[in-house]
Amino acid sequence: MKRFILLFAAVTFIATTALAQQTDGAVVADKELTASPAQAIDSGVVKGADEEVSHGHFLPMRQRIDRHVDRNKFVYRGEVMLGLSASYGTMKASDADLLLVMDNINFNLDRVTVKPFVAYAYRDNRSVGMRFGYEMIKGGLGNLDIDLGSANDLALSLSGLGLENESFSWSVFHRNYIGLDRRGIVGAILESELLIKTGTSSFSYESDGETNLSKSRNFAAKINFNPGLAVYVFPQVCVTVTVGIGGLYYNNVRQEDVYGVETGRRDRTGLKFKFNIADIQIGIVMHLWNKKRD
Repeated sequence: MKRFILLFAAVTFIATTALAQQTDGAVVADKELTASPAQAIDSGVVKGADEEVSHGHFLPMRQRIDRHVDRNKFVYRGEVMLGLSASYGTMKASDADLLLVMDNINFNLDRVTVKPFVAYAYRDNRSVGMRFGYEMIKGGLGNLDIDLGSANDLALSLSGLGLENESFSWSVFHRNYIGLDRRGIVGAILESELLIKTGTSSFSYESDGETNLSKSRNFAAKINFNPGLAVYVFPQVCVTVTVGIGGLYYNNVRQEDVYGVETGRRDRTGLKFKFNIADIQIGIVMHLWNKKRD
């Protein structure tokens, strides 16, 4: 019986000592994880992916996962970029089949934009540039009949309408790139743009068998936001797709008759954000310095 008591006491002592050592180790590790940034730096606990000592974090690192997205370089400092973006859209009478109240439709509308630009990367994933743009819109309405039914007693017929718009634009822009993969092939674009646009429009219509024409001179100043996506298809060439979501704008339209005499004026200022499907730009960009290879 005495031997059994002595054996039980020895086993209890060994187990208690081991448990105390594990508890002390866990407390030390917890102190290292919850230490202040300065203590962590002194002890060499807080280190980045490059094994460099960090200078502290605003948020607790035990709850925050830093994926180092900002370290994925898509554009390198010192690169010069030449690019061209363009869009083309057309609409014809066959695209309006769902408008059941309209009949005998004969119209067409074409829109073409071309925008070459040059940019310089003043730091990694940051660039500034200048862009020139040309836009042409041309359309015509040969005939359109609208009938809302006998109950509404309203019927309308239009014919001989024409529209032509030609404009030029100049802008400066800033692009912020976010690399979405470590190899720097796919990246997101966050672009802000200050744009000045001028142009002329002409509107023609038939009245009493005669064709009448009115013209207008247009001026616009805009601050646009154009997010998008870029993908390298070759080491120094990437394809971009951006879409305008609006911003702050000012428009001025001066109406003139066929003799150039001003007959009306309209000014409008506003702030508008929306997904503009008519402002989708597909571009190609050439990087003149392949620093990825270097």
